[in-house]
Amino acid sequence: MQHRRPILSLLSILIILVAATTLLEYCRPGETDAAKNNEAKATYVGDASCQGCHAKEHALWSGSDHFRAMMPANDSTVLGDFNNASFTADGVTSRFFRKDGHYFINTEGPDGANHDYEVLHTFGYKPLQQYLVAFPGGRMQVPRVSWDVVKRKWFHQYAGQKIDHHDWLHWSRGGQNWNTMCASCHSTNLQKNYAPEADSFHTTWSTITVSCESCHGPASKHVDFAKSGGYRKGEKPEHGYLLPVKDSLNTTMINTCAPCHARKSDIGQTALHTGEIMDDLIPEIPTTEHFHADGQVNDEDYIYTSFLQSKMYRRNVQCSNCHDPHSGKRLLMGNALCLQCHAKTYDDFQHQRHDVARVQIGCESCHMPGKLYMGNDLRHDHGFRVPRPDQSVKYGTPNACNSCHKDKKASWAAEAVVKWFGPTRKPHFSDDLIPGSELNAQSEAHLTKLFSDTAIPAIVKAAATDYLRQIPTRGSLSVLLGALRDEDAQVRYRALRSLVNFPSASWIDAVGPMLQDKARAVRIAAADAFSQVDPQQIPAAYSAPLSKARMELTTYLGDQLDFPVGNVMLADHYLKQNDLFNAERYYRRGLRMDSMMNYARFNLSSLLNVQRKNDEALKVLQDAERTDPKSERVQYNLALLYAEMKDDKQASACFAKAVSLGSRDPRLYYNYGLFLQQARKGAEAEKVLLKGYALAPDDAEINYALAVFYLQAGQVSKAMPYASALKRLEPDDPNYQALFKQMGI
Repeated sequence: MQHRRPILSLLSILIILVAATTLLEYCRPGETDAAKNNEAKATYVGDASCQGCHAKEHALWSGSDHFRAMMPANDSTVLGDFNNASFTADGVTSRFFRKDGHYFINTEGPDGANHDYEVLHTFGYKPLQQYLVAFPGGRMQVPRVSWDVVKRKWFHQYAGQKIDHHDWLHWSRGGQNWNTMCASCHSTNLQKNYAPEADSFHTTWSTITVSCESCHGPASKHVDFAKSGGYRKGEKPEHGYLLPVKDSLNTTMINTCAPCHARKSDIGQTALHTGEIMDDLIPEIPTTEHFHADGQVNDEDYIYTSFLQSKMYRRNVQCSNCHDPHSGKRLLMGNALCLQCHAKTYDDFQHQRHDVARVQIGCESCHMPGKLYMGNDLRHDHGFRVPRPDQSVKYGTPNACNSCHKDKKASWAAEAVVKWFGPTRKPHFSDDLIPGSELNAQSEAHLTKLFSDTAIPAIVKAAATDYLRQIPTRGSLSVLLGALRDEDAQVRYRALRSLVNFPSASWIDAVGPMLQDKARAVRIAAADAFSQVDPQQIPAAYSAPLSKARMELTTYLGDQLDFPVGNVMLADHYLKQNDLFNAERYYRRGLRMDSMMNYARFNLSSLLNVQRKNDEALKVLQDAERTDPKSERVQYNLALLYAEMKDDKQASACFAKAVSLGSRDPRLYYNYGLFLQQARKGAEAEKVLLKGYALAPDDAEINYALAVFYLQAGQVSKAMPYASALKRLEPDDPNYQALFKQMGI
C-alpha cells in the first residue's frame, strides 16, 4: 500500500485573491425601482439650486471642510507657500513657485529627474492641503509634499520613506493617482471613465467638491417639485424626491456617510442606494490586516469599521448626534458632547482618575485615542472602548493609558486599573477576537464563541469568519455554513469568501441559494465561489441564477483594470476558466502597474509551472525574492519549484529558510517533512512534521503524514493518535481509507 502523498506542486498552493482586501469598484446591473426613481430620472443641478430654500444649511456647508474638499487652484484657495519656497525630504528637493499667475511644483518625476508641474486643483483644507497636477492619459497625481495648514510649513507625509521613482507608491504612479484612489470622495457625481485599451481616463464630475447632492442625491426632481408649489399644497412625496439620509434607525445616516468615511471597496461607480450597504460597497473588517488584533484602528480606517464595533452603534447613536451634518463641526465641545447621554458622574474624578485642573484630559483621551495619519492628521478611534492595559500585557495590543504615559509599562497601567476599578473587567468581544486572530490550536474555540452571543457586533463576526478560512476543520466549516444565514450581509459575504478554502462538495448546496441573495456583493462572491467548481458538479437548479450572478461578476471584474490588483483578480478568473493566455496577460499587466505585487508573481509562476515553463516560473519567483527577501511565502514557493525541478539542494535551502522566517503555514511543514523523508532524513522529517502539528493539530494532512511516518518506522503506538485524529477529521475521505483499514479504525 502506498501511504505517502506526493509533495504538492507549485500550482496546488495557488493564491486566489478576493475583493475583500482591496479598494476596488464593481459593476452596476440590477438597479431597484427605488434607485431608478431617485437617480436615473433625476439629474444633478448644483448647490446654487439649494441655497434659496436652505440658506442656513448652505451657509454652514460653505464653511465646512466638505466645501473645500477640492477646488480650482487660485489665490483664494491655495494656502501653501509658493513664493519660491523649497523643501528637502528623503533625498528629494522640491521647489514651489508662481509663474504667469499659476502655481508650480518642481519635484522628482517618474523618470527620477525633477520637472515643473502646474498645480490645477487644491485637495483638502486642513490640517493639510495637497495639490493636484496633470499627467498624460487624463491622470491627476498628488505629490507627496503637502502643506501643513496649522504650522504653515511644507512637510513630507511619509517622513523617512524614500520611495524609488519606479515604485507604484511613488507620487507619480498608481498609489497616488487621484482618479482611482481619491476622486470619488472629493467631488460630486464623479465618473471615473477609465478606458483599459488606452490605459487612460476621462474623469468627470457634476460639482468639483463635496456638495449637497453628494449626500442627498441628484436634486432636479426635488427642485422642480418645490418650484411647482407642491409643498405649499401640502403634498409630501417620499423623502421629497431625494435620497433618505436619516430616519429612526442610525443605519440610514451611517450608510450615507460610509461611502467616504469607511475603508472599503466600491461596488459600481454609482451607488444604488437600496438601503443595503453591501449593494454599494464592501467595508473593511477589523482583522489584523488593517487593525490591531483587538479591533482598534491601526491603518487608516475612516471611522466606519471602528464605529460599528461600538456600543454607541448598538444603542442607535448616529453621526448627527455628535457632528453637525452640514458644517461637520462637533455639536458641543469638551465632555459636554458625551454628557448629552452619559451621567454627570462620568465627568468626576472617581471615574476619570485624573486631576483635570492639572492635566488636559477628556472622555476622548481614554475612550477615543487618536493616531496621526498622512503626517499630521489626528483621527480618533470611534470604537469608544474601555482601555484594556491587561490585554496589552498579555497580547501586546495598544491601550489608551500608555498612549499618554509612554514612559510607563503596560503592567503599570493594568495594575492601576485593578486598583481603581477592581480585578474583573466586563466581557468584551476582544477577549475572543485577539486569541482568535492568533490562528493557533485555541483560536477556533474563541472564534466560534463570537457567534454564540447576539450582542457581538456583526462586523466582528465578519472578521471571525475571515479568520476561520485559515482553520480548515469541520468545526470551522460548520460555523461558516451557519454564517451564510446571518441577517447581516457583511457576515454572509465573508463566509462565502472563506468557504472557498474548503472542498466545494461541503458547501455547494448551501452556497447555491446565495446566488440570489438580496445583496449584490454576496451574489458576486457566490458566483466567484462557483468558478472553482467542476461544471458537471453544479446542480441544474442553480444554472439560471448562476448565469445571472456571473454576469455581475464578469462586469465587476472588467471594471477593476485601473487597479493593479484588479488585473490580478481578472487573471485569477481566467485561470479558473482555464484560459491561460488571458490569465498570464493580466498577471503581467498588473505587475507592470505595480512591480511590488508579489502575490501576482505567485499566481503567475504557478500558471507557468502548469505549462511546464519552469525556467520562466523560476525567474518570476526570483523577482519576488528580490522584491521581498524576507517573505516565507516566496521561499516556500521556491522550495516547491526547485523540488519539482529536481534541484534538491536549492529546495532544501528554501524550505529551511521559509521555516526560519517564521512561516505558520501547515502546508509548508507537510511538504518539507515529506521532502526530508524522501531524502532519508527521518529524524529531521519527524521534527518538521511535529512542528507543523503544533501549529495546526487539526490539519488532516499533517496527521496523515505523521501516522504514515510512524507506521513506516514500525512505531504503531505512535501512529495511532494521528490516525485516530484523522478518522475524526476526515472519516469519509477516500484517500485515507487504506490507512484506516490497516490501523483497524
